[in-house]
Amino acid sequence: METARYRHEYKYILSQAQILMEDAKINTIAELDSYVGEQGYYNIRSLYFDDYENSCFMANENGIDNREKYRIRIYNGAKERIKLELKQKCHGMTLKRNCGISLQQCEMLMAGRVPSDIKEDQQVLWKLAYLMETRLMMPKIIVDYDRIPYVYRPDDANVRITFDKNIKSISDTNTFLDLKVGGRGILPVGSALMEVKFDDFIPDEIYSLLQLNGLQVSTFSKYYLCRKFAR
Repeated sequence: METARYRHEYKYILSQAQILMEDAKINTIAELDSYVGEQGYYNIRSLYFDDYENSCFMANENGIDNREKYRIRIYNGAKERIKLELKQKCHGMTLKRNCGISLQQCEMLMAGRVPSDIKEDQQVLWKLAYLMETRLMMPKIIVDYDRIPYVYRPDDANVRITFDKNIKSISDTNTFLDLKVGGRGILPVGSALMEVKFDDFIPDEIYSLLQLNGLQVSTFSKYYLCRKFAR
């Protein structure tokens, strides 16, 4: 399991014009993530879990600050690298912990069943298994989108800026591992979600990029809106 730490996370919903302006400026000081292919982005698909009281959804609905979500995540539809992730939010900061899971474990979790072969180092899976037994945690929604990620790492900062486009809500959780999925878009056509993530402080160069007229920090939750507008 990877070492994790709390990070700041700011979110902004951008119009098409704002996307072009921000992307042009960020290009001058940051570089694309090394995982990006020739197409300039990669696809992220997440399968989110919630309990019998829909506690994760209601925590977002009620604006509760201390909350957590469990999700399985794949990239570009690849089944060779599957991660189970726990995302926690506390006092406006986020912490992510994850562990790799096998295809067979993923399929068991998709079916709402606890895998029988959990390894000692799969701590996040142990936690989810416990909640599946005690809180009836089950797959609830698929969130699918394309991400353009930038990395800015001078000597004293660690900043990641991402643009998430084509965000879709998919209610049929059985299609999580399918090559292509349908779904419903949750943002106006042409718009995107920009996320700015950093450790201890945000460098002046990045802060200045966020000074656009009408650009405001959002409480946007992809999971919440995808469940709210699922069909």
